[in-house]
Amino acid sequence: MAGKITSLLEPARVALHLQSSKRTTALHDVAQLLEGHPNVVNFAGFYDELLARDRLDTTCLGNGVALPHARTEHVKQIVMAVGRCDAGIPFDANGEIVKLFFVLGTPKSKPGDYLAVVSALCKLLRDPADRTAFLTAPTPAAFIAALAAVETRLGL
Repeated sequence: MAGKITSLLEPARVALHLQSSKRTTALHDVAQLLEGHPNVVNFAGFYDELLARDRLDTTCLGNGVALPHARTEHVKQIVMAVGRCDAGIPFDANGEIVKLFFVLGTPKSKPGDYLAVVSALCKLLRDPADRTAFLTAPTPAAFIAALAAVETRLGL
């Protein structure tokens, strides 16, 4: 993985006002932020694999966070988009309500990158006060700045 989580994001890939009340619609809305990304060589293929992975098992991490992801040949390098739904969306069979979606695409050839990103995200999302900062950031730039502040504090 090259750099920090914040190096994977830009404001255009962060949607802070998802309107959906359904998991699949929210996944589509967040994944759509990656269409046209220079590292996504086939968006339709990536999206199909993202949905297929989501059907296998929940990608909910708990604490209102989900990490829908696909390890696929349809991305050249790791890509990420973020969506936030203030109302929350029922996400799995257990009724977990998710407010933050981190959609991730990683090349099949680099499983270590995927594990590094998941590990870093888990560290960034561990503290309830940090999650609150992510849930209340008023703009995509402020959201990324809040992530950067936690990365710096944790030495990531």
